[in-house]
Amino acid sequence: MQLLRAEHITKQYGDKTIIRDISVHLDSGELVSLLGLSGAGKTTLFHVLSGLVTPEEGRVFLEEEDISGKPGRISYMLQKDLLLPHKKIIDNVSLPMLLKGTPKKEAREKADPLFREFGLEGTQYLYPSQLSGGMRQRAALLRTYLTGNRAALLDEPFSALDTITKSQIHEWYLDVIGKIGLSVFFITHDIDEAILLSDRIYIMTGRPGEIHSQIKIETARENRKDFTLTDEFLTYKRRIIKTLREH
Repeated sequence: MQLLRAEHITKQYGDKTIIRDISVHLDSGELVSLLGLSGAGKTTLFHVLSGLVTPEEGRVFLEEEDISGKPGRISYMLQKDLLLPHKKIIDNVSLPMLLKGTPKKEAREKADPLFREFGLEGTQYLYPSQLSGGMRQRAALLRTYLTGNRAALLDEPFSALDTITKSQIHEWYLDVIGKIGLSVFFITHDIDEAILLSDRIYIMTGRPGEIHSQIKIETARENRKDFTLTDEFLTYKRRIIKTLREH
């Protein structure tokens, strides 16, 4: 079932068209990535999907509700974790509930059991400066989940991590997303990351940005251990590189 869909989105700033005639969708329980070179308009598309900006043309639907220009219906996690340095981790991740008026004690009680699921057990009463980059990103994703929205937009969530940490968090991410049932649409510049973490990949090219094509990853998520070493993975990678070079 299509949870989120955008139909024929065009967005301009002044006289400049940033993205043109883009149609994408996210099915319930699906992990979809948006892959493209810098300047193709990926973040602009996410701003439209999230309702932060209204497109000149096209509409965005969450299930069958038109949410064009209506922020707050979809969770949006930016590249930086944006954890508040003066607040304990449990209060940082509880922030979406606190902003909705949930009492602090109740919000903490709802968030606390999820710390183990997100690999954060024992960090509840630490401050962001006491966590590694990978742990901070886990906390940011938990905060995103606790917005209570079924769909989430992640804008390059792992780009600031070193290679070893990124590899570890990729494995964890596939596991935890499957368990919590969150539907995710994420931006990445990393071809390997897109192939490894996605059910489908949209390839965005051009200026103004357009959707050139999409690729479905046939290997099930639960069977992707050592996937990057397989011939199938390399076939996907060659296809994507060829597309980006030609466009």
